[in-house]
Amino acid sequence: MSENTTVLTPAEIAAADLADFTPPTPVLAARYRTKDFASALALVDQIGAAAEEANHHPDLTLAYGSVGVTLTSHDVGGITQRDLAMARRISELAAAAGAVAEND
Repeated sequence: MSENTTVLTPAEIAAADLADFTPPTPVLAARYRTKDFASALALVDQIGAAAEEANHHPDLTLAYGSVGVTLTSHDVGGITQRDLAMARRISELAAAAGAVAEND
């Protein structure tokens, strides 16, 4: 298996230091607070464009003033390097948009 499709261990995922995302369960999850619906929708659009570019698509939840993100590699049944890379990219996009991670 390639590096991008190998399921990572909890220790490998923790070592990635993804501050915006919850500790792994079967998925990586984050929620971002935005100033309003339009800002949340714009962030979803940016995440969607990044996902298309990477050919790796998160599950997204859009609500007034928030965006929820869930990442996992469904094809291998766990979290892979693809998910870590997409989480980092999403964190960058959220920070640039002024969205704030809400870690529950």
